[in-house]
Amino acid sequence: MVRRRQEGGTTRDELVTARLVSDNNGPIWKIGDEYVTGLRADELRFPGLPDNLYSRPTLVWSLENRGASKHTVEASYLAGGLSWSADYVLTVSRDDRLADLGGWVTLTNGSGTSFRRATLHFVAGDLNRVRRDFPLEADVMAAKRSMMAETAMVQEAFSEYHLYTLGRRTTIANQETKQLALLNGTGVPVEKRYVVDGQSFYYRNRHSPGAPIKDNVQVFYRFRNDAKSGLGSPMPAGVVRVYQADTKGGLQFVGEDRIDHTPKDETLDLKIGNAFDIVCERNQTDFEKISDSVYEMEFAIALRNHKTTPIAVQVNEPVGGTWRMIRSTHEWQKTAAWAAQFTVPVQAEGSTVLKYRVRVTY
Repeated sequence: MVRRRQEGGTTRDELVTARLVSDNNGPIWKIGDEYVTGLRADELRFPGLPDNLYSRPTLVWSLENRGASKHTVEASYLAGGLSWSADYVLTVSRDDRLADLGGWVTLTNGSGTSFRRATLHFVAGDLNRVRRDFPLEADVMAAKRSMMAETAMVQEAFSEYHLYTLGRRTTIANQETKQLALLNGTGVPVEKRYVVDGQSFYYRNRHSPGAPIKDNVQVFYRFRNDAKSGLGSPMPAGVVRVYQADTKGGLQFVGEDRIDHTPKDETLDLKIGNAFDIVCERNQTDFEKISDSVYEMEFAIALRNHKTTPIAVQVNEPVGGTWRMIRSTHEWQKTAAWAAQFTVPVQAEGSTVLKYRVRVTY
């Protein structure tokens, strides 16, 4: 132990040999034959480390072989600090009809050790864990893209999940993020969709006709994960980032969405944001109380398209209670117990007004 002492107006370092006896509400030291309390040490120096003290977290196994022959032991355990996530890039053509899809596994090693020439298996699915390990955040663009072209991932059904196996051994250093190719598809048919979702409270309250409600016009890309579309492999949950070429050919980021675990032959809808050049305004043009629990409401939904191409907008109205459509300017369908859906075409640089009247019983 090194402590500082003041003598004759000067301060000097004194090296003493001490043993820490207790540290309950302050240290108690034994120096020689004396026990000293309240002694502050400026520096502690140890002659060495005991054999059973490790300076970093270390797992020590003791194995006993009572037989005469040699055995090979394989140990399996759950390690922390290792995580992986799926990331996808969807590159859409200028006409919004075809796209290329690339999928990658982003592997992050924060375990404290490196793994050399390891065989990698990735299990995709919702595994039930008593204690949930939150994955580390990984930046897709910062990962090592040099591994993409030469990596082949093999997929197989496993229990209630899907197992992905890298077709070769790989090395990942501690604190390294590495990206490995998962899947790819070219010429995937896509559909660009414009969607307006109403709110159920519209049918319970009177709204002033002079104060129209503006609804967001959401933009989606839809495609099917099947062999006909050039895909057909189970897709682990992850983030899909969408890019599209501008007039000069440069790829621009246009939005992203998170997908759940998606089996083959399922349809995906990616929301990339809200439309800039399409406006939706809603007016309640009538509200009539028929009886104590029966009401009639009429709405006018104006859709204005400032784009140079015609569009079709899907309008979803979540009507509450027991309801009946009285009249409508556009064809509609009952898509659920409390939902009516309209498809409204709007010409380029034009506008369309959807009007309908509904009777609701609460």
